[in-house]
Amino acid sequence: METTSIVQELTDRQAIADLIYAYCLHFDNNEPKAVAALFTGDAVVDYGPEATTIVGADAIATTIAVGLEQTFLATSHHVSNIQITFDGADAARSVSYLYAWHRYVDGSPDGELWGRYRHSFVRTGGGWRISGLLLEAAGTVDFHRSRMHPIGRR
Repeated sequence: METTSIVQELTDRQAIADLIYAYCLHFDNNEPKAVAALFTGDAVVDYGPEATTIVGADAIATTIAVGLEQTFLATSHHVSNIQITFDGADAARSVSYLYAWHRYVDGSPDGELWGRYRHSFVRTGGGWRISGLLLEAAGTVDFHRSRMHPIGRR
């Protein structure tokens, strides 16, 4: 690889990681419009078999707003082990590990989730955006869903 290509890939990797971090920050800060702005207009979000698949940035904002108002009193999302794979110059996907803590509006015990995010990304005129998000669970404690997509452990 020539230097220009290496610098571009490093810049793209950082921009994609920053999207993942921004998702967590804006979700935890109760900023659904800021969360939705990270996605493409036709993005697909799948939080699991007990949740309706969300399609489009507008639907992402309204769905997250309802959850943040009616379900979650507070959340704290932590991501690590981000692995990014490029599918050409303008598309990528990633797997990142997740720990998420949830405090519930209804006073239920705090819920915990250990899992993974599987993201897909596209480069747009405004930079990289999330085009897909799939949430997978390795384990939960007092979580508000009983069924989740598994991580695929063998």
